[in-house]
Amino acid sequence: MSIVTSIFNFLRFNKKNWKAVVLCIFAATVFWFFNALNKNYSTNLNFPVTFDYDQDHYVPVKPLPASVRMNVTGSGWDLFRRSLGFKVPPLVFPLEKPSDVRKIVGTTLPATFAGQLERLKINFVITDTMRIHLEEKTGKKILIRLDSAQQFIDPAYGLLTEPKITPDTIWVEGPKQRIASLPLRVELKLPQRNLRKDFNEEVELNFENRDLIDAQPRSVNVSLDIEKFEETSKRIALDIINVSGRLKQGPVVKEISCAFRLPASLIQTFTDDSLRAVIDLKNMPRGEHKLVPQIFGLPAVARIVRTDTVIVNF
Repeated sequence: MSIVTSIFNFLRFNKKNWKAVVLCIFAATVFWFFNALNKNYSTNLNFPVTFDYDQDHYVPVKPLPASVRMNVTGSGWDLFRRSLGFKVPPLVFPLEKPSDVRKIVGTTLPATFAGQLERLKINFVITDTMRIHLEEKTGKKILIRLDSAQQFIDPAYGLLTEPKITPDTIWVEGPKQRIASLPLRVELKLPQRNLRKDFNEEVELNFENRDLIDAQPRSVNVSLDIEKFEETSKRIALDIINVSGRLKQGPVVKEISCAFRLPASLIQTFTDDSLRAVIDLKNMPRGEHKLVPQIFGLPAVARIVRTDTVIVNF
């Protein structure tokens, strides 16, 4: 009982006693830990890996493997440092002909990596296969266009001038097959619709597999001069040209009606003195034809809404 009592009295709450106990435990733990790290062990570790190839002429089609898992033997210190990733340089796998290699079998890796692992011995590679896919890098010019700009504009509005795209040509680089599949002309899509005022913004270019394609630049400036259009109609003298002797029934009207839309700023100043409607019968085949006259003399920004038709019979 005296021994138990003595131990109990020693462990009984006393700041000096407990401090001594904690220090002893800490010292023993540190001693054990450092002693254990001096021994050799075998374990499985992930090693970062990088590939050495001509990056100016080749590009990965899919992300390259970032690591390889191997069973290695080494001192506890080296394994501990590797497991924590402290100042661990990646293993380098050289690729002399990158586009010819699609997979790397794990059993072939020790010969390449053995000389790169300081104080560690490779027992075996756990990673079965590393799959890679690199292609030759190529590039080409692509034209940027904005067709059917009216689809982005409110139906009551229109363009005063042709859309302006700056720059109208870009340079793209990437894997050979991806670049070859790109068209020589790309149609822009504006981020807004039903526009009612001038548009002047940077528009980002969207490509499939954009993470594999480097476009310079990646956006272009699009400028649209937009104004409200108003509809008006005019009676226009009809002119028939290249009339054939085979004509059985000609037009009985001397003028036709034409409705068109103009910018509001031109409605008041526009005159119809220069307007004329023309039907050209050159090379017209036999039979009855319902023809739409060509209208000349309208401003370039005008949009014809409807025009009377004329029937002729050969």
